[in-house]
Amino acid sequence: MGGAAVALLATLGSGLVILLSGVLGLAATAVGVWWFLAHRGPLRVSGALLAVAAPFTTLVLYVAWGVWVNAFVALGLWGVALSCARAALRRPEDDRKALMRGEPAVPPRRPVLIMNPKSGGGKVARFGLVARAEALGARVILLDPSAPADVAGLARKAVAEGADLLGVAGGDGTQALVAEVAAAHDLPFLVISAGTRNHFALDLGLDRTDPSRCLDALRDGEELRVDLGDVAGRPFVNTVSFGVYADVVQRPEYRDDKAGTALDVLPDLLQGGLGDRLDAIADATPLTGQQALLVSNNPYAAPDPLGAVAARRTRLDGGELGVIGIRVDGAAQAAELAVLGNRATGLNVLTAHRVEVGGAPGTAISVAVDGEALTLPTPVVCTLRPRALRVLVPRARPGSPLPPPPLDWRRLTRLAFPEEPVPPGPWDPRAS
Repeated sequence: MGGAAVALLATLGSGLVILLSGVLGLAATAVGVWWFLAHRGPLRVSGALLAVAAPFTTLVLYVAWGVWVNAFVALGLWGVALSCARAALRRPEDDRKALMRGEPAVPPRRPVLIMNPKSGGGKVARFGLVARAEALGARVILLDPSAPADVAGLARKAVAEGADLLGVAGGDGTQALVAEVAAAHDLPFLVISAGTRNHFALDLGLDRTDPSRCLDALRDGEELRVDLGDVAGRPFVNTVSFGVYADVVQRPEYRDDKAGTALDVLPDLLQGGLGDRLDAIADATPLTGQQALLVSNNPYAAPDPLGAVAARRTRLDGGELGVIGIRVDGAAQAAELAVLGNRATGLNVLTAHRVEVGGAPGTAISVAVDGEALTLPTPVVCTLRPRALRVLVPRARPGSPLPPPPLDWRRLTRLAFPEEPVPPGPWDPRAS
């Protein structure tokens, strides 16, 4: 960071130009992003244009004024400094959590795999999952995409016919339904990352780019014991969402245009919340007037409301639900949420063993369970079944990187300038 400052101050005049124009460009970009996210119509279009034009204009000015070399050197040094700071803040135990390890498993003799050919845009066919699974001795049940299927019923029938392993190539919602059957019969469960996002596969450390590698577990696998969530008697492996996000998932256009649907609803949240408010109790902690509530099977490593979907859970066997609640009462609090993330006053981040989302008895609320749209009567109760699910995973799997640690400047300062230890005084034999 000192190098970045030296680069800026190498020539005092150009350093001030770089600093002032950079701050103004950054502020204009932030305003543009805010207009784009928090408004609709012409103001959203203007925000998008401003967010793109501001940094481009700043770059053009740097070139015109002949200070672009100093600017890029300072920016590069600042990036290196931040990378070094995050590396220094990472603890050794964090890296050990990057991949859960289990016990060596005996290969199953009668595995049954349920595959959805439509899931993930046709990954089952694209990666030849049926042929590979059958070559490894598995029986494949291929769903008919033109007709609704009772996947839990198919899984129970497979167990009755002697299956000693159940697996799914499909989305997380389908994974959860079959996982519940596997847990009920104490059978190992195989996750094949053939869905669209594969959050459960990510947190298990599986390969999401090539789902066929997940089948390696049938011949060289290890078994993990992980938690299984329950919401109103329905299983979930990832998250249960209430409020704004659940309302988004309920919309019929969500499946074909997730980003567009979310952008259409986001202004209601960022401008103070025009939707219904939620009251919940996480163990004994009340959460009142929440606009969005996310309950996860184990907490996320980076509980950022704007990045939780992309983050990951370092453990799936901790025995606790992660809870993220968002309450925004105006534009100022929304801006604070965007800037401060998990330190904002409008954000509640905690863990619990039981979460109850209230409402007038008998009323129904929108709920998104592992991305699937449901309507459930209140109160809706979320709990966790610790280590209820036996998951078979390949012994050789890529894992996934941990999110970078938050920049804790106080701790960083202590690491850079450790306090001098107090030297021991002269030995006093009477103190022995």
